[in-house]
Amino acid sequence: MDNCQNIFPYSSENMQKAAAVIKHGGLVAFPTETVYGLGADVYNSQAVAKIFAAKQRPHFDPLISHIADVEFLRGYAATDERVFALAKHFWPGPLTFVLKRIDHNPSIDLACSGLPTLTVRMPNHPIALELIKLSATPIVAPSANKYQSISPTTARHVYEGLGDRVDMILDGGACQVGVESTIIDLSGRKTVLLRAGGTPKEDLEEFLHEKILLSDGTPDLPSAPGQMLRHYAPQNALRINVDKPQTDEFYIGFAGYQGDLNLSPSGDLREAAANLFAFLRLADERTESGKIAVAPIPMNGLGLAINDRLRRASYAHKKTES
Repeated sequence: MDNCQNIFPYSSENMQKAAAVIKHGGLVAFPTETVYGLGADVYNSQAVAKIFAAKQRPHFDPLISHIADVEFLRGYAATDERVFALAKHFWPGPLTFVLKRIDHNPSIDLACSGLPTLTVRMPNHPIALELIKLSATPIVAPSANKYQSISPTTARHVYEGLGDRVDMILDGGACQVGVESTIIDLSGRKTVLLRAGGTPKEDLEEFLHEKILLSDGTPDLPSAPGQMLRHYAPQNALRINVDKPQTDEFYIGFAGYQGDLNLSPSGDLREAAANLFAFLRLADERTESGKIAVAPIPMNGLGLAINDRLRRASYAHKKTES
């Protein structure tokens, strides 16, 4: 793969090497079902600091811990029957919990951005789960890209964004879900949706038999990843909910809205989510005018997550226009 010498195909030998990198304070990018993550040992604050530096991410934006065993939660965070019921039903999968910390271990302060809560999930990808088990530690892993840029869904995307700032990139092919995990706050009595993602809100409400509260959080002091107003952004100007693009705009269609690319000609929101970040990257490369437009996407199911990403991706351009 050109000169991408830090991209490694899956093998038992390479998995052992990657686990050794994690154990010795290095950074490993690895695939999950959502996007590629940039991983480090959550208990190694120097390694976690390397993540913030590589991504150019502000330290007030907390990171998600990834675990491989539901029972590990009992000693890691404050839990109750609701937490374990959700974990046993939806994990492994694209669902992240915000939970109260049960101790004040200073080694995870940086990963938690000094907050009294932590964020945790179990990814649904064999490479991710194997790496966590071999490393014998929770792996903190935000998306493996520069801060606020388009999230990576292939190993090549990781290399193009971060290059040799990553010690190893494990190549597990393209991510299946394509948008980050749903984040719910379970630290209080009510369940609060902080970020729409790969687990639809409707599925959570059906399981809990209750309505979930919605919150975008406080962008200047986020309690979970993905709450900044500008995020997931392409380099070029982006307009969203566009049914009639301008003649010079590179148009990403959906269903009956035909364009230069189509997220899903059949209107399948899962297919659209899986294609979203890759198509934004292609639009960035192919637009001749520096303008990108995206067709309207329904606000149900995974459409909620797709629209959330597009809204944040277009924020910088909206701010310029206002």
